Parts: sequence; structure tokens; C-alpha cells
Amino acid sequence: MNVVAPLDGEMRGGRHWLTVRVYYEDTDFTGIVYHANYLRFMERGRTNHLRLLGADHRALFEETAKEAPGYAFVVRSMTIEYLKPARMDDVLDVITEPEEVKGASITLRQRVMRGGELLVEAHVRVAFISGGRARPIPKPLRIAMKADRDALEA
Repeated sequence: MNVVAPLDGEMRGGRHWLTVRVYYEDTDFTGIVYHANYLRFMERGRTNHLRLLGADHRALFEETAKEAPGYAFVVRSMTIEYLKPARMDDVLDVITEPEEVKGASITLRQRVMRGGELLVEAHVRVAFISGGRARPIPKPLRIAMKADRDALEA
């Protein structure tokens, strides 16, 4: 019997886990995952992490647009280490956890794992902007992110 992972992943101990399968389209001509595709996997992890924290993007956009027109979450900076390759048909876990929550930004640690093997690790700083300027992250979302971080330390 196959176990099906929830579409948006799941929260475990303050971390978001998203399972992805490597498809042919994710690889280069050698069958190894093309480096930029890890960024796509991690973007899905960050998006679904926010969704499971209760930040449905459409609802958040509608609420926030009234107070902060033209708001967006943008990647401000990222450091990434490619340690081992993934190959076609591998099943990977993208693990996302908050490292630091500030007024207008959050830094997340993301890991791409194959079983117990660490393949890729990134530290991603995401900023909340509106009107081209940094703005405070909406309070309910900031509280949820901090609670998530506190769960890691418990």
C-alpha cells in the first residue's frame, strides 16, 4: 500500500515537510537535478509552509491589499550549498524552518533531503514589502511564524 503525502506537506515539530518526486523535466541531460530546480522545490516549501501557518495567500493578499497596496513577499538574500546530487525518480523531502523572525523579514533554513542524506541546504531571507518599501509583516502571520520557531526550541 502506498502512503500519499498531503498535497501541501505537513508540520512536524515546528518544521514544514514537503515531499517531492524528481521528474524527467527536473533533470539535465545526465539525469541529475538541474541546480535551479532546487530553488523551485524550496519555493514550494516556503509557500506551503505559509499556507499551513494559516496564511492562505489569496486571503492574505485581499486583507493586506487594503492596508498595504501592492504588497509582496520577496527573497532578499539566499545562501545555498549543493552537497550531493538528486536523480530522476528520487523522492525528496524539502524541510523549511524559521531561523529568525524580525519586523519586516524572516530568515528560513531549508534543507532538501533524500532519506537521511542532506543534498542541499539554504538560508533564505524573505522580506515583506509594499509600495516598493519594506513594511512590517502582518501581526497574525508574524505571531504564527514566531510560534513555529518557538516549537523548534521546545
